[in-house]
Amino acid sequence: MAGDFGVTFDFRETVSFEDGYDLKNKVSGAHEVVRIIEDSGDFISLQHILVGGPEPIKHWRQDWNYEPDTVLTFVGGNAWETRDVPEGERKGAWSQVVYQVDDAPRYGAVAKWTHENGVSEWTPPSEWRPLPRRDATTRDDYHAIDAVNRHAITPEGWVHEQDNSKLVLDEDQPRLLVREIGINTYRRIQSSDAHIADDYWSATQEFWAGVRSEWAKLEASGSFGLTVQGEPEPVYMPILSIAQRVAKGQIATDEAITQARSIVQDFSTREIGSLADRLASPPAQIASTE
Repeated sequence: MAGDFGVTFDFRETVSFEDGYDLKNKVSGAHEVVRIIEDSGDFISLQHILVGGPEPIKHWRQDWNYEPDTVLTFVGGNAWETRDVPEGERKGAWSQVVYQVDDAPRYGAVAKWTHENGVSEWTPPSEWRPLPRRDATTRDDYHAIDAVNRHAITPEGWVHEQDNSKLVLDEDQPRLLVREIGINTYRRIQSSDAHIADDYWSATQEFWAGVRSEWAKLEASGSFGLTVQGEPEPVYMPILSIAQRVAKGQIATDEAITQARSIVQDFSTREIGSLADRLASPPAQIASTE
């Protein structure tokens, strides 16, 4: 799953469960460099970096842990909990936890890699995850996705297949709004821009290690959340900006880590409360930080 890839993101809503709802499709592409930033045998961390634009952009990260004791899961309302993984579930299995551009978590799940019918693939049970950016920036009619995420190795690279159920959470029980199929296809390419991503990572990897350690403290607490709802731009935009300053040599790494940790602390809480309380967080919390 590491290398240089041309990526196609193809999301197509398939079945509506609300009268009058218009199905939506989104297709886009990108050039991603995926690098192994840690590999201890039973723990592998892969960092994705987008290239091809004016500047490289740190994208998502995926951490794989073999036979994990715990896994971090999304519980709605920009909050996460660490759940124990029973011995029978973790034996021979890997967890995957996905993190967003500022190293805040997104979702996690546990499953075994299988190799039937000549295909190596990993398919966990469904788990909740936050809205993807493609929806969080354009709509507000649902609150979480109940997703099955399959990763499979292909002759050209790998594919991330998704079976997504978009849920409305503002009632007594989750309500299914619409189903969606997602296919993210990673095809290996000969990249002339990969060095741009590698140079960026070489300059900023110490900074991002410091950011990850701050989020890791929250994960170790068992449950935590963000104090902003919806798309958490007040968290990730300034952290990405600091990283760009580090890459350009405009700020010392130690000072940059201190600033980023302060942002994480300002917008996170270990008191996550009920789902209803989290969904009712006032928009003023976001406006006051801009």
